[in-house]
Amino acid sequence: MIRAVLTVLLLGVATPLGAAQLPEMGRETIPAPAQPGVIALPFAPGIPDREVWHMDGSLRAVRNVTRATLTPVLPTHGATGAAVIVAPGGGFLGLAIEKEGWQVARWLADHGIAAFVLKYRVLPTPTSQPEFVDQLARAIRGEKVGFAMPEDTPDPAYADGLAALRLVRAKAQSYGVDPKRVGFMGFSAGGFLTRSLAERAGADAPAFAAPIYPNMTAMRVPATAPPMFVAVAADDFLLARVTGTPLVDSYRAAKRSIEFHLFASGGHGFAMGVAGTPTEGWMDQYLRWLGAQGFLKGTQ
Repeated sequence: MIRAVLTVLLLGVATPLGAAQLPEMGRETIPAPAQPGVIALPFAPGIPDREVWHMDGSLRAVRNVTRATLTPVLPTHGATGAAVIVAPGGGFLGLAIEKEGWQVARWLADHGIAAFVLKYRVLPTPTSQPEFVDQLARAIRGEKVGFAMPEDTPDPAYADGLAALRLVRAKAQSYGVDPKRVGFMGFSAGGFLTRSLAERAGADAPAFAAPIYPNMTAMRVPATAPPMFVAVAADDFLLARVTGTPLVDSYRAAKRSIEFHLFASGGHGFAMGVAGTPTEGWMDQYLRWLGAQGFLKGTQ
């Protein structure tokens, strides 16, 4: 459901989706789940914890994040020494943290890559879950509501991404990773954050970047921009906002390494891929790319 809302907020048009979709997002809150090993990232004193956890379909999601955290998911065997910080999406209005965070991290860890799920700060939305769901329904009908997705990465989310990179590198030895092989991967809004870090973080930029169905507009690509892996479906609404593939073109114009996968279909929000669609198995392509780039060198 949240993907339909993002279409409305970004393109300013109503979608053909109706109220029948509302049950996909629960009207009830749920308790915050256990997050073993979670690490609090720096936050200003006195900032209250306003998190609201809820179900989005059959998976857990969170919004109103005011205190960023990082949750390590480490390999139990076959560690490669590589690390990936995973940033879920949600339009900077919430986080699809199970679908685009924990599940992705477990897959990476199972393939020898230390993963760290970033729960970054998002924009405020109504505290009441029923009120939030009702406003989403209004947004789907094309009405204006009290929140909107920003055009690009908000400063708090960017700061959280930067803090996550610095923390993983500072503690690399304890996690069994190479500080020179710490990358960043993000989905949707997390993809916006990923490319912002590749563009603006300078010496703190990730060693490699994987924005998945991200903002596809052109980047100001620095001379030291990291190798980039991009995946998006041809019927993704974010591609409807641009002509061609400006993100890819800007990287190529800067003569920086980029691998681009354009799937024939799959829409927005396919996460690790949907069985029976062209997106199925794309994570295996990502793993091969990491190997070809030299980031999977063997056990540390």
